[in-house]
Amino acid sequence: MTLGSSMRFSLHSVGGILDRYLMRSFMKTFVITLLCFAFFRFVVDFFDRIDNLLKYGAPLWASVKYFLYKSPFLISSVFEFAALFSALFSLGLLSRNREITAMRSSGLSLSRLSLPLLFLALVVSFFTFFWNEALVPIFTRESQYIYKVEIRKKHPRSVFGTRGIWMRGKDAFISADYFDAKKNVLQGVVIYLLNRDFSLKGLVETPLARWNGFRWETRSGMEWVLHPDGRVSRQKEAARFLPITETPEDFNLFARKAEEFTYFDLKEQIKDLRGKGIDTTEYEVDLQVKLALPLISPLMVFLAIPFAVKQGSRGGIALSFGLTILIGLGYRTVLAFCISLGHSGALEPWIAAWFPNFILGLVGIYFFTGEE
Repeated sequence: MTLGSSMRFSLHSVGGILDRYLMRSFMKTFVITLLCFAFFRFVVDFFDRIDNLLKYGAPLWASVKYFLYKSPFLISSVFEFAALFSALFSLGLLSRNREITAMRSSGLSLSRLSLPLLFLALVVSFFTFFWNEALVPIFTRESQYIYKVEIRKKHPRSVFGTRGIWMRGKDAFISADYFDAKKNVLQGVVIYLLNRDFSLKGLVETPLARWNGFRWETRSGMEWVLHPDGRVSRQKEAARFLPITETPEDFNLFARKAEEFTYFDLKEQIKDLRGKGIDTTEYEVDLQVKLALPLISPLMVFLAIPFAVKQGSRGGIALSFGLTILIGLGYRTVLAFCISLGHSGALEPWIAAWFPNFILGLVGIYFFTGEE
């Protein structure tokens, strides 16, 4: 075997010199880009929250802790942007220096050149999923607690359990299976009315209560009254309004967002709520998003490859950054729109979560096959 053929074999073989060169270039750019985009996301979130922090007179240390605990969630939201920019910039730089032309002249197809970058994108995808499972829920729960309790000074009162809500109200204990913070609706409500000596004097049960701006209004329910002599009398219809003074802001302390759940916790939550007859459409959409969102990194890289190759001498930071913002924000906009439709029930949960990925994949195939 001649020296030339040996070198060509090393370039063409999987894991050879070429693959290591492309992977090293991509990863170096990815790490730097991830830090830059995370910092930018942090700044945007800071200015978005600064008014509330000043409004509630948040202590400095509480504010610092809030952003520190929120940082894993902020970082997770920019993984696909970093992957997209890294592919655009690293390949664009090679194209600008005519290295891509030289590689393709030696017989390498665009598909072969893409293998190491797509492999790394898959690694980023798996890393994103485990990052979202291992760190984001724990730290997000803590950041929400700091924001609601230490900053807004809304102290929860005697909360028990993990599935539903148990809280101590004024002269009552309140149990609810679920609180919809968007619609201000309580579902599966049971109120244990207490005497001054904390003995039980009555019980109110209703499947649904809606906040009308002043009080919790119900349309159906059951009420039991415990008399001092031990007798229990039941009323077929409970009062139109719940006998509690708590507002949606009090219950909002216990409302958990999708990012506060792991995938398996959210799946268990859906099963539990379904068993109680509660609509789980929103959670089902969020469950599918937890799977679809990490897989966006390989699709972003797949779409970036033909764009980067076409850059030629124009390749650089400005063009790569512009394309990253255009494609990344375009995807996020479509995703947000589809999620909104899914939450409202207009789209099936799996369609709402996976349709943006499907569209991005089709666009990537179109440009990739055209360049190939």
